[in-house]
Formats: sequence, structure tokens, C-alpha cells
Amino acid sequence: MSKYELKAKVQALRREGISVNEIKDRLGISKSTVCFWCREIILTEVQYKKIKKEHILRTQKGRLIGAQMNKNKRLDAINLANIWGEKIVKKISKRELLLIATALYWSEGSKSGRTSGFIFVNSDPEMILVMKLFLIEVLKIPSKDIVCSIQINRIHEKRIEKVLSFWKKLLHLHNSQFRKPYYVNTKVSKVYDNYENYYGICRLAIRRGMNLKYRMLGLIKAIKEDILPV
Repeated sequence: MSKYELKAKVQALRREGISVNEIKDRLGISKSTVCFWCREIILTEVQYKKIKKEHILRTQKGRLIGAQMNKNKRLDAINLANIWGEKIVKKISKRELLLIATALYWSEGSKSGRTSGFIFVNSDPEMILVMKLFLIEVLKIPSKDIVCSIQINRIHEKRIEKVLSFWKKLLHLHNSQFRKPYYVNTKVSKVYDNYENYYGICRLAIRRGMNLKYRMLGLIKAIKEDILPV
């Protein structure tokens, strides 16, 4: 196509109300050339609105494509991290479970002199399960000696049976092993999206657990002395 024919094609497209960017993409020429050749062409108001609408649609499409690309990258990174984690962890021994549980207790367990015994507190059901597994499989604590209490905001009082049922089923504990729920009376300004799927904070305790608490503190002390510099 000669330069004259190319210029005529550019101007024809512009008179149809095609945007400068689309013309340059279609014909493979620079934006400045399109603008120069079309500088005397005046578009109607309808054509301007059409170009603006198409620009908005292209921008939205570009954002969606970009968002999907970022999502795919994130999912790929998560998948690779999961594979890496499986290779590193492999099979966890009882000794490793003891160290994991000790670290968890160091973070979320009762340590002060004011507490009466072993108490582990968290809202993560899987973390509570790990601690229960440690107590039974490593320390050989009888399941019947485990007791729980649930702390939850007062706004969940009407669904407390569902909350208790969740923890009983998860931990395989009897009704007698659950103490009276503790309600937090702090007012909330709105009901959150996870309202129906929130099960409060579980306080996992052991009957006559003072010596067990001392043992956990002894494990924490041993870890600190081994890892931290003197």
C-alpha cells in the first residue's frame, strides 16, 4: 500500500469515528502519524461518545486481564510454595510434634502465675486440633481429662448451640467436657460476612493441669536456652 493509499485509509477510518489508537494498531503506523494525517477531521458528538465508550471498555478489559494474570501468578506461587513445604516437612515425628506444640504453647498458652494450670487458647480449629493431638499422642493425656470453654461475642448467643456443636464434633468431646460459654459484651457496629461461620475462641484446658503447665514451661525454657545466645 502506497503512502497516499495508507493516508486515505487512515482518514476514512477516522471519519467513521475510529479512535487514533485503534487506527494505529490496525494499520501498524505511529500514533503521531495518524494524528497528523487526521488533524483537520472533525468528529461529531456521537462519534466522540462512541470513542469514549470504546476506550472505557478497553480499559476495563485490560484491567480484568491484568487482574487475572496477577491472580494466576499468585496461585502459581502458592502451588509452588505448597509443593516446597511438602518436600521440606515430609513426615513429622512425635519429637517434632512436641517442638511444634511447645512453640504454639509459648505463643498462645497460659504462662503466668495467675493461671491455675494448662490452658491453650486460639480461634483456629486446626491449631486446637494439633494441640489436642500432641496432648494425647505425645504426652499420653487421657481424652476424658480435656475440657473446653468457648469465648464469643454476645451477638452469637442465639447460635451458641451451633457453635458448641462445631467444637464438640471437631474435638470428639462429650457435653460434660464443655464448660459454660463466656460471652464478650463488646458492642459491634456491624454484622460481619463470616457471622454464620465464626465459632469463637476455644480455651483448651486439662483437669488438674498445673504440673502439665510446669512441664510446658520447662520445654519452653529448654528451647530458649538451646537457641538463644547466652
